[in-house]
Amino acid sequence: QVQLVESGGGRVQPGGSLRLSCARSGNVWPYDVVGWYRQAPGKQRESVATLSPGGVPNYADSVKGRFTISSDNAKNTVTLQMNSLKPEDTAVYYCHSLRFEDQFWGQGTQVTVSS
Repeated sequence: QVQLVESGGGRVQPGGSLRLSCARSGNVWPYDVVGWYRQAPGKQRESVATLSPGGVPNYADSVKGRFTISSDNAKNTVTLQMNSLKPEDTAVYYCHSLRFEDQFWGQGTQVTVSS
């Protein structure tokens, strides 16, 4: 089992920045695919950014150029730096870890972008 705990959510004005962090614990492997998903009210959960074990990032088109995913294997953390935030980025953000067919999720952290 892998435990994921998110932090760093909050309320920010349009154009602002937030930094989300995910602390990984338990049976953590360096070969897991890690990432961030989000779910807005009334919408399906969607992938925001993922990071392969080799360090290759993949971003949703809606966040390219604004969000950056990174990981620190020594500290077992995954970070999502979000810049130039828009109201449509408002959602609950979830940390995710994938190992073969096993998926692990954090409890989520709310991000609200509003003036």
